[in-house]
Amino acid sequence: MGTNKLQALSSIESVLIRLGIAGIFLFETTLTIVLPPYSLKPLIKQIAFIGARSLLVIVVAGLFVGMVIALQFYDTLVRFGSVSLLGSAVGLSLIRELGPVLTALMVIGRSGSAMCAEIGIMRVDNQIDALECMAIDPYRYLFAPRILAGIICVPILTAIFILVGIFGGYFVGVVLFGVSPGSYFQGMSDTVLNRDLFMGFSKSLVFGLLIVWIACDKGFNLHLDKHGAYGSEGVSRITTEAVVLSSIAVLFSDYLLSALIL
Repeated sequence: MGTNKLQALSSIESVLIRLGIAGIFLFETTLTIVLPPYSLKPLIKQIAFIGARSLLVIVVAGLFVGMVIALQFYDTLVRFGSVSLLGSAVGLSLIRELGPVLTALMVIGRSGSAMCAEIGIMRVDNQIDALECMAIDPYRYLFAPRILAGIICVPILTAIFILVGIFGGYFVGVVLFGVSPGSYFQGMSDTVLNRDLFMGFSKSLVFGLLIVWIACDKGFNLHLDKHGAYGSEGVSRITTEAVVLSSIAVLFSDYLLSALIL
């Protein structure tokens, strides 16, 4: 029993130490964002990687999610004679919950995993050590542009997801099932409040930060992971861990933000 307690305490201690290292990583990166000099070229490159290259998957996912939401809500609302509320249901569900969360999960799969693997390979190949030997700050050169790009791109991608999803719902509800176009958009206009928009886009800002922070931290601190091989196997492992941890962090923070804002 004593051995089990020691093992539990050791595990808790390891988790706390690792959280502290991640916090220091974020602090160092934030300092390089705030303090000059500033460079736009790396930021634009990361915006293109995280934002522009994720656009197609966001549009496709948003379209089908909006269509599915409209289909499900129509089937439910028609039983209660409240089909005029279809636009409200689609708009609120996309803006407050599904838009930010699903966009974040898509960005994790599309960009977060690639980012973690890239940084992890740089760590394994000693490229990060080479940057430090050349007096190039890896926090400023590698991570600050990625953090900023994530904070900028995820809310924009969320807005695109929501917009496409609304028109996907319009296609199913109005074109396929004959709901009045006026009632679809008017109900949405009457129901969606500024508080709902604030909730959706504040979530997307937090999600963007979490995704890039976790992905870059896992790759950068690959050498501190004591649970596996240090090499290609280690890169694949920490990439998987980054995707899982980012997804859990997004869902957990989604609940916290909803509880705080509602």
